[in-house]
Amino acid sequence: MSTDPTAEPAAPSPAPAPEHVDVIVVGAGLSGIGAACRLRTEHPERSVAVLEAREASGGTWDLFRYPGIRSDSDMFTFGYRWRPWEGDVALASGPNILRYVRTVAEEHGVDRLIRYRHRVLAASWDSDTNRWTVDVDRDGERVRLTTEFLWGCGGYYDYDKGFSPEFPGQDEFRGTIVHPQHWPEDLDHTGKRVVVIGSGATAVTLVPAMVEGGAEHVTMLQRSPTYVLSLPGRDPIAQKLSFLPARLSYPVVRWKSILVATAFYQFARRRPDKLRAYIRKLTRQQLPPDVDVDVHFKPAYNPWDQRLCFVPDGDLFRVLREGRASVVTDHIERFTENGVLLRSGEELEADIIVTATGLTLKAMGGVDLTVDGTPVKMQEAMTYRALMLSDVPNFAFTIGYTNASWTLKADLVADFVCRLLSYMDERGVRRVVAPRDPSVGEAPLIDFSSGYILRALDALPRQGDREPWRLRQNYLKDVRSINHQPVDDGVLEFA
Repeated sequence: MSTDPTAEPAAPSPAPAPEHVDVIVVGAGLSGIGAACRLRTEHPERSVAVLEAREASGGTWDLFRYPGIRSDSDMFTFGYRWRPWEGDVALASGPNILRYVRTVAEEHGVDRLIRYRHRVLAASWDSDTNRWTVDVDRDGERVRLTTEFLWGCGGYYDYDKGFSPEFPGQDEFRGTIVHPQHWPEDLDHTGKRVVVIGSGATAVTLVPAMVEGGAEHVTMLQRSPTYVLSLPGRDPIAQKLSFLPARLSYPVVRWKSILVATAFYQFARRRPDKLRAYIRKLTRQQLPPDVDVDVHFKPAYNPWDQRLCFVPDGDLFRVLREGRASVVTDHIERFTENGVLLRSGEELEADIIVTATGLTLKAMGGVDLTVDGTPVKMQEAMTYRALMLSDVPNFAFTIGYTNASWTLKADLVADFVCRLLSYMDERGVRRVVAPRDPSVGEAPLIDFSSGYILRALDALPRQGDREPWRLRQNYLKDVRSINHQPVDDGVLEFA
């Protein structure tokens, strides 16, 4: 060691170069695992990392733990196209869906690609190097990675907090208040009076599940009604084809489900009055005489202006007929010590209040994107085929349908990204971007009147008024436009 006071200080060691991964997938839920599986199959030569902020895979199906959690889409379209959902259960439980997703990850070796407690904070694109630099919170430590292609599969809602409005007097309530997104493992509702605030998919699932779980009585308190339809818990076509191997029966049942759902949605948009009357007739047949269908199950909007709620084998209607549950349509005046005081003056006594009041949307999982030093403003960006952002290179995102199964669109996005990467490999190009066309008119990204959508529209990117900037809520049209149109469509630019 030198003791010469005139010696120059040693130069600091250069910081190690960030780890480089060919493709980074953000999120290890249904979309992220599906994306990574397809990359493993179609591009085995590429290195892939799946960055997951939480300590477990499964996304929604690991996060939500409330009683009775299940899919609100049939499993033959909610399952991946390339990996059959086995059995004939149409609306599956959350634990079974989670088992399916994790099994698929193990089968493709994707479980070994997931890096847990890796929360992506920001990503910066540099056109000189054609790379993203990704800043990650790794269990409290900030680290950096670089990648050639970034794929956002984190969904569209905030995993850390659901939407729960402040109700007057809620601090006075002596019981337990819980949001379904943060369900306590030790919450015992046996013998308890429960009020579930809400009328969406979560509420109509919770009510019969908590009744069957031993609650004394469960009341669904709604400000306005929702369309609720009963579906068979087991798919009748899948039951009839159960003698066939899944690889043969699954495509048949899947396409049946796709065509029926598409026809149902198109009928809803073209003949809403007829469908309203039909749903009212079915609902009236399943309700007890003391429940007024026009008060509690007749929404002011048309079918599919908001998402319909499906219940397996009419379980919600069954517990209403049995008198173990009830539905109240009113406005909340305030919480009291013993429950909820309504604007009508009625007080609903409760030991547990569940605020099934919805989600908080978060565009692109809250990741801050920057392109050549300029921050990407989500509300000013336009979506290309609802899977890329205008003027953002080498970036794709997965968002599902609002009127059909999420996975139908997730599969299409995966198909497109894999084709896109193959095209770039074949031509030796390293950058792809969808430049914004100023002649394309703007429209809201999601044409839906649900509260959780309306609350976040101003923070979401926009869609265009024509192809390929227009978001279609139609799987059959998307199959043609996303899967069968040339990758080099005259809109995308390659460098």
